Amino acid sequence: MQATVEKLVPGGQGLATLENGKKAFIWNALPSETVEFEITKDKRSYCEGIATKILQPVDERIEPRDTCYLATSPWQIIDWETELNAKSMLVEECFAQQHLYAPVELTVTDEKQFFYRNKMEYSLYWNHDDNQIHLAFHTRGTHRKEPITQSSLERPEIFAAAQSIVDQLNAEHAEARTYQSLLMRCDQQGHTSGDLFTNGQSHPQMAPLSDTLCGYQYNYSPNGFFQINLPVYEKVLQTIKPLITTNKVLDLYAGVGSIGLSVARDKDLTLVEVNGAAFAEMQNNAAGTNAKCILAKSEDVTDYITPDCTVILDPPRAGCDTKLLEKLIEVQPATVIYLSCNPITQARDIAALQGKYVIDQLQPYNFFPRTPHIENLAILRKV
Repeated sequence: MQATVEKLVPGGQGLATLENGKKAFIWNALPSETVEFEITKDKRSYCEGIATKILQPVDERIEPRDTCYLATSPWQIIDWETELNAKSMLVEECFAQQHLYAPVELTVTDEKQFFYRNKMEYSLYWNHDDNQIHLAFHTRGTHRKEPITQSSLERPEIFAAAQSIVDQLNAEHAEARTYQSLLMRCDQQGHTSGDLFTNGQSHPQMAPLSDTLCGYQYNYSPNGFFQINLPVYEKVLQTIKPLITTNKVLDLYAGVGSIGLSVARDKDLTLVEVNGAAFAEMQNNAAGTNAKCILAKSEDVTDYITPDCTVILDPPRAGCDTKLLEKLIEVQPATVIYLSCNPITQARDIAALQGKYVIDQLQPYNFFPRTPHIENLAILRKV
């Protein structure tokens, strides 16, 4: 198929309209480019595909660093300034679709484009030519595995440690089909921890890691939730801290407590998390403070939402529960600080609060350089 791309969409693909009116979402394609693409999914009203030939490239296109870029970081084809601008524009579009119109700041970055991830999960690929296991990623749009010899997204210590484990497996004449995947993580000092996930067995216990944010130490499991780009995450925390103007602070979807404990540990702080493993780590991180730790769904403890508190939200990609949003509308705390890895559901949730809150600030952060993923901070003030 051949098409001319109109724009980038929040998922990261280029959008084109085919002659029959069907919409095409195309990887490896940039706005204004004419491309030939291979269809990977074909539905009645749309299709998805990957550009295999760029007939008319644009000036913003650059050579990708990795051969596996489509699997891991499909925006390696975009120059840096275009990526930062595109992420701000996509946040603006997500909010405009919900009839929310507020200025979006330029995407914040620490200028580090590669080797920033502190966590990576690899597939294992069996090469029948050399009878060896190789690190691999899944090819985008398929279930096929793509063996790799380098990857520029994760910190070098991670790739080296993962390769060392694969070398040991090969020395033992192991088979790739025995394992589901290999997870590896490292702290900011370069210490690594991780393990193999064996098919049919529970996940192994991994040695915990520790990092410092805003001067405070946090312990976390390599297999648990902790931000993968800590230098940029710290920039978010530094933005949030001066916005805490109330004594009472409620941190929902708190994970291991890294937001609340970094910006409001000297306040009357309540941290809420539903995952048992993350909650245990949160309790450990909150030791020595007066923070109250609650093991529960955030929507089940809405009695803690009061008019005189600041509410911090950092939900999963699906966004906030309707019950929680209804409580915010009812009680109207003075300030709501909403950090999201999915501006689409974030905009949907904030639209539900229209009439009660106004948007003071929309600030994207480039947690995931060379990928289309966006972290966005929204500051909401009671009308």
